[in-house]
Order: sequence, then structure tokens, then C-alpha cells
Amino acid sequence: MKIDYPKLEKKINYKFKNKNLLIKSLTHKSFDKINNNEKIEFLGDRVLGLIIAKKLLEIYPDEKEGILDKKYASLVNKKTCLEIAKSVKLQNYILVFNPKNKSVTIEDKVISDSCEALIGAIYLDRGFNLTEKIILDLWKEKIKGSVITQVDAKTKLQEFSLKKFKSLPTYKTISDTGPRHKPIFRVAVKLQNTKFYNGDGKSKKEAEQKAALFCLNDNLIL
Repeated sequence: MKIDYPKLEKKINYKFKNKNLLIKSLTHKSFDKINNNEKIEFLGDRVLGLIIAKKLLEIYPDEKEGILDKKYASLVNKKTCLEIAKSVKLQNYILVFNPKNKSVTIEDKVISDSCEALIGAIYLDRGFNLTEKIILDLWKEKIKGSVITQVDAKTKLQEFSLKKFKSLPTYKTISDTGPRHKPIFRVAVKLQNTKFYNGDGKSKKEAEQKAALFCLNDNLIL
């Protein structure tokens, strides 16, 4: 099946100089173990983060760091990347292993990762300024609607784990450092089928919340 890449370029309002970068950014490792989008995704994740952080500082110059951090997390997490990707039907352009050339359902994580890879490809193709313009256009409504949602991440993660695995998340304290009057706790959490996610905080409770939030974000649960 031939993929209509120009149609995608029209959707994102960007025409690649190097078409190979576009194709590589949408090539999953199941399709090509060597020439795939894993490393470009790594780059795209950082570029997206920098652009969103810069924009938030411009919009909210007097906002507290903690509030900015929550706004930032809501704009760059996997769930938001997935929503942006699906808004341009990115799943229709991703190359995955499909020996029988039949219609396949692409996993949400593959789609959100490909969104980040596409950002990395645009950056490699034309540099920071044009990439910033594309991202701010695609994320425009998300940035407008960026609100602080006070999520009890630990409770949400517990509810998900009980529903899916019939078991509670596993927490463990990694470290307790710093002076007694100003300690820093590091806590890790994992679900039945995930790696451990670390969170740091001024209290054990805060560290648990951050670890739970990282786990929720990375597994598209939020």
C-alpha cells in the first residue's frame, strides 16, 4: 500500500526538504530494525519539551515554578502527543511490520512516539525556528486550554492497577538524603507489567505522587 506523505505534509503545514527524514520518523522498529525512528524520537521529545517550556515562560512570566511544571507536564505527556497525532491521522502514515499487507491497528504508544519522532525530523530538516512554528500551531488549542488539574496520581494509579491486574502498585523507598530539616526522598513505583518509575520530593508522600504521575504519563493512563 502506497503512503500519501504529501497529504500528511499538508495536514501539518510543513513540506520536508529531505523526504527520507519524514519516512524514517514514521518507521517503527518492527518494520526496519536498523533504519527506524527510535533515535529521532529521542531528539523530538527534547525539542518538544524545550519549545513548550519556552512558550509557557512567555505566557506566564510571573507564574510559580510548580504551576508551570504542572502545565508543562500536561502539554508534553504521551496522552497529549497521542491526541495531537490522531488529530492529523498520523497512524495512517506509520510503517509497522505487516507481512500480509492487511489493515492493522497501531498501538497508541507507537503513535505518540511517532509524533515525537516527526518533531525530531522537522528539527533535523529545517532547524529550531520552523519546528517551533509547527509545534505551536499544532499545540495551539492545548496551550490555550492548559489548566492545572489537581490529580491524585497515587489514587488514580491504584484504581487502574486494581482494575487491570487485581493488585496494588508496588512502592519502595530508594533513598532519604539531605539534612534532617530539609530531606529529599526518592520513591519508586511499578505495576505488574512495567519498569520502576522514580519520583523525588520533600516528603515521602510527595515523592510517591510524582513517581505515580510519571508511571501514569508513560503508560498513557491519564
